[in-house]
Amino acid sequence: MQRSLWDVVPRDHRDTPEALRRRQVITACFVVLGAIVLGVLLRLEQGSTLFVVMSLVLAAVWTVGALVSGPLHLGRIAVRDMEVRPIVQPLLLGAALAGVFVVGALVVREIEPLADQIRNVLGFASEGYLPVLVVVTAVNGVAEELFFRGAAYAAITRHPVVWTTVAYTIATAATGNIMLAFAAIILGTIVGLQRRASGGILAPIITHCTWSLTMLFALPAIFGV
Repeated sequence: MQRSLWDVVPRDHRDTPEALRRRQVITACFVVLGAIVLGVLLRLEQGSTLFVVMSLVLAAVWTVGALVSGPLHLGRIAVRDMEVRPIVQPLLLGAALAGVFVVGALVVREIEPLADQIRNVLGFASEGYLPVLVVVTAVNGVAEELFFRGAAYAAITRHPVVWTTVAYTIATAATGNIMLAFAAIILGTIVGLQRRASGGILAPIITHCTWSLTMLFALPAIFGV
């Protein structure tokens, strides 16, 4: 886990000054566009067909913004004096993070105001078709990491782990759900450290999707939704 989070693999992924400015402008434009789409999404009825469609539109915005901002890298970590693509470690980290959240959920369900916040989110999950929810959850996890740990991280020259976590938390907090915002702080920090260590987006994507898909199945059972 240490190599996945702390040990930075040497690489040279620096943009030229011109490419960096271009990336920063494009990223800023797509932040605004994403905020607009998110604003529309939050006005829709959770679980409706239009809500699902707009969720995928938001994912498309993040994905396109990331891809047109400039080159993205998968990243590598050091294992036994070799540099390899991060796959197993991010899977284990995502599962471990989900385990921590499951334990936390067992505590939170006894605190009614906080439990209601989570049930509001799970209400959407209980109303939709599971295969659709799995696809939407996975697609949004990939898209968010492409943008926040891909384009946005590369566009920020100082303290990118902190600022991408702040940006991701603000975007999540726009839902008005304090529990989702709290989860975004923890998840954003973990995947930000993975991005810093590996130099790429593969580890954050795997960890994010492992965590979010596990929670999709675990939380309804815990809260009886």
